[in-house]
Amino acid sequence: MASSSETGHAKNVANFETLKGFCNGYGSQYDPSKANIKLTALGTKLTAAQGALTNVNSLLPAWQNGVDSREIIFNPFSKLVTKIQNAVEASDVTVQFIKDVKTLTRKLQGKRATPKIKDNPATPEDESLKNISASQMSFDQRIENFDKLITLLASNSAYTPSETAVKVATLTTLKGTMSSSNTNVKDAYTPLSNARISRDVILYDDNNGLVKCASDVKKYIKSVFGGTSAQYKQVSKLQFKKPKKP
Repeated sequence: MASSSETGHAKNVANFETLKGFCNGYGSQYDPSKANIKLTALGTKLTAAQGALTNVNSLLPAWQNGVDSREIIFNPFSKLVTKIQNAVEASDVTVQFIKDVKTLTRKLQGKRATPKIKDNPATPEDESLKNISASQMSFDQRIENFDKLITLLASNSAYTPSETAVKVATLTTLKGTMSSSNTNVKDAYTPLSNARISRDVILYDDNNGLVKCASDVKKYIKSVFGGTSAQYKQVSKLQFKKPKKP
């Protein structure tokens, strides 16, 4: 399903096509002097906008499929980390080794070593501002910390679990799969992001974007036919909106 923002772009282009159709229907009465709102220019703008939408839509599936595949791989990960921690504690390893493993498993699960500091309403300071972010839950950070955990486990000959899922070899293979899935998302996102930038220039450039052209066309029709004319009522109902800036 298309997002509301993607749908908004398509609506702008669809309304522009309708606007161009009205202008074409006015015949010789539609004869602006401004080059970028002449009928030929409107046709060129419409074709470019439709092509830009098609380009974005053609690149979306690869990125979305990559995101979905990565999610399937990463979703069970926290439970696996718990299994690893349990396997370590059930092994003949030192207390310090267990602590070292816990440090990494906390990071992998987004947990804090110490509770967050809460603001004391009885003091003028906001003590909560002293908190340091403990979150290292980006995909890149989780892969990096997982690699550190695997290296740590492999360094201890006493870590010899019988369960295949928590063996070093299995974890190494999983880390490779996680890394590949993350790379696939990045590789798919780059051309999609560039296509969106190109589309936004065509649709929303302040000087010659589709929305600006539509506004200029409406103003021209109003000047030619009048603000109460049937022609202006036709086009004034067509809405063209720029997306809100994040």
